[in-house]
Amino acid sequence: MSDIICVTNRKLCSGDFLKRIEEIAACRPGAIILREKDLSEDEYERLAEKVMRICSGEGVFCILHSFAAAAKKTGAKGLHLPLSMLLRAEKSELLPFEAVGASCHSAEEAAAAQARGCTYVTAGHVFETDCKAGLAPRGTEFLENVCKSVKIPVLAIGGINRENAWKARRAGAAGLCVMSGLMKCENVEKYFTDMEKGREMK
Repeated sequence: MSDIICVTNRKLCSGDFLKRIEEIAACRPGAIILREKDLSEDEYERLAEKVMRICSGEGVFCILHSFAAAAKKTGAKGLHLPLSMLLRAEKSELLPFEAVGASCHSAEEAAAAQARGCTYVTAGHVFETDCKAGLAPRGTEFLENVCKSVKIPVLAIGGINRENAWKARRAGAAGLCVMSGLMKCENVEKYFTDMEKGREMK
């Protein structure tokens, strides 16, 4: 199983989105986080059912994003929330899920997420990325501090590519979240291979 975590954005996908999910799932990522927050809850639920079916067929863990009710209704085993939503949620709402994650931007936020019952957090953005144009990256020192502040796995996110993947791993990241790279690349299998080679670039 790869340490690469796919975070989806169907608007970045030039071809058929579900076909791309099939290609990604076939490469056995650590997980696929279905992050399509612009959809209504009903639309998201319908898409989630299709993506979860694909993931199940490949034995890939699927994490739904933001829509807790849809995640519970579809029987999802993973839920990812923005920290603000996590802190507002009742702890009973999180009980149905094996994995609960939150998006964090500081060591203090990561610690708060852990105290709230998260089983992992994402930390970013670590490197420069078009998704956060004009915002300075927080860097690997930030990532290392977050990793040291909690006992749960920390997934690095933001601008991660083959050239800098090893830096995030060396800082202590348990996984590397990738969005645009996996949504846009021409060859998904080659992308995973290149990211694995990033382990050696030191």
